[in-house]
Amino acid sequence: MQLGLVGLGKMGFNMRERLSAAGHDVVGYDRDQNISDVASLAELVDKLRAPRLVWSMVPHGDPTRQTVETLRDLLEPGDLIIEGGNSRFTDDRSNAELLAEKGVKYVDVGVSGGVWGAQNGYALMAGGDAADVEHAMPIFDALRPDGPREKGFAHAGPVGAGHYAKMVHNGIEYGLMQAYAEGFELLAASDVVTDVPATIKAWSEGTVVRSWLLDLLVRALEEDPGLERLQGYVTDSGEGRWTIEEAINNAVPTPAMTAALFARFSSRQEDSPAMKAVAALRNQFGGHAVHPSENELED
Repeated sequence: MQLGLVGLGKMGFNMRERLSAAGHDVVGYDRDQNISDVASLAELVDKLRAPRLVWSMVPHGDPTRQTVETLRDLLEPGDLIIEGGNSRFTDDRSNAELLAEKGVKYVDVGVSGGVWGAQNGYALMAGGDAADVEHAMPIFDALRPDGPREKGFAHAGPVGAGHYAKMVHNGIEYGLMQAYAEGFELLAASDVVTDVPATIKAWSEGTVVRSWLLDLLVRALEEDPGLERLQGYVTDSGEGRWTIEEAINNAVPTPAMTAALFARFSSRQEDSPAMKAVAALRNQFGGHAVHPSENELED
């Protein structure tokens, strides 16, 4: 299947590699011409056969809106745009309405897998018309993990449902990382446990708290046992905030996710061992930037 892929950052670049390995014809565009297959969005559209399929993987907000608006003027009725960035679900409705004026179809997809997705596959949550989702299934099947479709892909509902599902997923992720991080800090503060990395590694098999996130914390501690190479400074991409806003709008209590979001705010005010663990986890699974500690900078 032929696909135009806009945005070849950490996620988009690896997605192009996985799709190409599966035999799909991927034409990629990025502002960085060193990694781009074409010089412009217009050239990308020209290289695609109708009905065209274009997947956008650019940052949410203005970059996504501008990309959708530009593609709207270049595409034709019957073409399909998949928005796979971390857009807010309310933006999907506006995008779909804008494209519908020209007969261009729209599907939103929440994508999870981080920098490991090229190797392990991506969990995909799609929102849109059933026929449009089905049209893109060869692409989704190539990107998701091997095995039963339902364990790596869901048609979550109409337009906006894919990003809504991903938003809640990321809110859960906040809470899980915070719990692991607080456990790390308590172990490190105690004078009873003398080998914290070994203790956490022992949890990775046979326990109820085992998970891929725990495996990534083990990996981070193997590389830096005291997490002394980075600051406990953690940013947030916006989805945690949106999750809490939706919890308030729907009167759903989310104390763990809310506390995890507030802990990230605290991390920007003072250095914290727990926030070092969260920063390390985000770097491990998503390649997110970390802030070196003062000791690391002195080295």
